Amino acid sequence: MQNGMKIKNSITTLCAVAVSAAALFVCGQRNDFGLGRNMELLVNMMRELAVNYVDPVSADDLMANAAEGMVSRLDPYTEYLSEESMKSFEQVATGKYGGIGAIIRKRGDWVVISEPYRDSPSDRAGLKAGDKITAIDGRDARNLTTEEVSSRLKGDPNTYVKVTVERLADGESVTHNIKRERISISGITYSGWAAEGIGIIAHADFSEGCYDDMRAAIERLRAEGDLQGLILDYRNNGGGSLPEAVKILSLFLPKGTEAVTMKGRAEESNRIYKTPYEPLLPDVPLALLINGNTASSSEIVTGSLQDLDRGVLLGTKSFGKGLVQSTIPIGYDAYVKMTTAKYYIPSGRCIQNIDYSSHDDNIREVPDSLVREFATRNGRKVYDGGGVMPDVKSDPEYISRFALIVYAMGFIDEFCDEYMRAHPDLKADSRTFALSDEDYESFIDFMKGRDVPYTSDTRRALERLRTAVEADKYTDRYGELLTQMESLLDDDTAGHLRTYRKEIAESIESNIVTRCNYSSGAAERAYARDKTVAEAVELLRDGERYRTILEQQDTARK
Repeated sequence: MQNGMKIKNSITTLCAVAVSAAALFVCGQRNDFGLGRNMELLVNMMRELAVNYVDPVSADDLMANAAEGMVSRLDPYTEYLSEESMKSFEQVATGKYGGIGAIIRKRGDWVVISEPYRDSPSDRAGLKAGDKITAIDGRDARNLTTEEVSSRLKGDPNTYVKVTVERLADGESVTHNIKRERISISGITYSGWAAEGIGIIAHADFSEGCYDDMRAAIERLRAEGDLQGLILDYRNNGGGSLPEAVKILSLFLPKGTEAVTMKGRAEESNRIYKTPYEPLLPDVPLALLINGNTASSSEIVTGSLQDLDRGVLLGTKSFGKGLVQSTIPIGYDAYVKMTTAKYYIPSGRCIQNIDYSSHDDNIREVPDSLVREFATRNGRKVYDGGGVMPDVKSDPEYISRFALIVYAMGFIDEFCDEYMRAHPDLKADSRTFALSDEDYESFIDFMKGRDVPYTSDTRRALERLRTAVEADKYTDRYGELLTQMESLLDDDTAGHLRTYRKEIAESIESNIVTRCNYSSGAAERAYARDKTVAEAVELLRDGERYRTILEQQDTARK
């Protein structure tokens, strides 16, 4: 009976919404017969399913499925956000939540601490990477998902949660009564020095407040030394708040500079954004790092600075997301996040890579014939239709699939747990820590008996060649040679562990440095070995080359 009433109430609500929307269009904007007809069809279909479907159905599920279906063929950024999903969305948008401040991961039947945030409640309580969460508020945590554990750990600031852990170091069970706090995850994940006089700031996302964090990071660098050049790392930054991006641009551009223009169908979607503040670094040379995962607001920052000849871009072509989303309430704490406009950076170009206008499965990249030429402030050629092209191209770092699989399967985390048990007082220097040959052999021993589902490209090529040889009846001629080649191929797990030692060892070393010095230590270590960062340092120290790029060098078309 309750379910029936719930369905009836939901349908009644939907009817009211349909009537209101239809009235709005009739009285306010236009007489849209198609809109009213289709909303009536939707209500009728919900009613029939609620009354006549063979099994009871949830009105909430029907509504969610219908809403998701409406946007499924528009673009991947337009989506229905229920009341529950809005909680996660708000956390991503703001970077803030109430909790204990720790990254967690699943390990077998349990969830373990992966990293406590520096100076967070979990850090001050003494939780360490590898500690197993066995109970929360006295309730057994075995077989809980990371989402379930995360939900139980979160709560209103100034409330308490009892977290029982089995400590990695000694296996002892300890219960901590931890006071939750407002956890703020900064979009600025690292700031430091890439070389003498050359600062570097890693910007991971455009969550609320990232401008203040960026400004504070710059001011710290200026207080620490003579800031002669600055590297801004926007690799793997998927974007976020457009207003935060414009504020960050004001750190480097004159106040009132037109940074980005939005254009949409609705009048309220059309807007010009200008930098709101006086610049903090109006003249310091800038190098901006981008890659294929640099998207949206990070492309606004890097593309605008390129268009205005304010900084040199290094790396690989960016993602190409030139669309803007707005989050609009639709009642009952539900929202629709929809694409409402395209954005255009100062040269006038839109860097959107994919054309979604057909609203079907025939989405496509903007063809080369439709790519248009634009000009930067100094007259350099830049192009639309496919992301932001770097001024200086860098080859992407190669990472073997085998190393990625070893990491994804949790073997490196497990080994590092054992390593830290054996070295409880380890003080790892972020820049210089390295595994010894003996340490790496210990990892190879640790991997014995552990299956890694990986077949090398060479092995697959030989298998295809053998199939072709057999099909062409050449086995008598080439079969023995193929067998010899296969026997010489050292591609069992132990062989791969030695072949890809450099990459795997770096992953282990980074994991251990993170446990000793938090994620900032791992970032410092990575930047000390980063070829693109080294190239950016060299460029910023070569004033003549830097100026020549900004004054004369066109970007590649594709």
